[in-house]
Amino acid sequence: MEIIKVISIAFIASVLILFIKEDRPEYAVHLSIVTGLIIFFMMISKLTIVIQAIQQIAIKANIDYTYLSIVFKIIGIAYLASFGIEICKDSGQSSIAGKIEFAGKILILILSLPIMLAVIDLIIKILP
Repeated sequence: MEIIKVISIAFIASVLILFIKEDRPEYAVHLSIVTGLIIFFMMISKLTIVIQAIQQIAIKANIDYTYLSIVFKIIGIAYLASFGIEICKDSGQSSIAGKIEFAGKILILILSLPIMLAVIDLIIKILP
């Protein structure tokens, strides 16, 4: 099971970080970031399976790929922003983490505009 691998990697890294943190705190931050990247890249392949399944469902439901593409981009921004926020928090930079969160929200808002406009158009067409 993949989750056992993820937990094992995280546990080993956490124990190593506890030992390293006292003498070399900068190495502890590096190890934390590398561990996060390893887990992130392990999960990317799993994420592609989900994306392909959603694409197949969208084709069957005759959903415009433009909207599906926007949703995928929004999900990507949310995951990457979350990852960046956690890295900044791990290194003690909560102020920068807040800026990443703000930027992620603005980018998601911008990307969601075409979907919001399409929904508004649909509502206007339905109302007399």
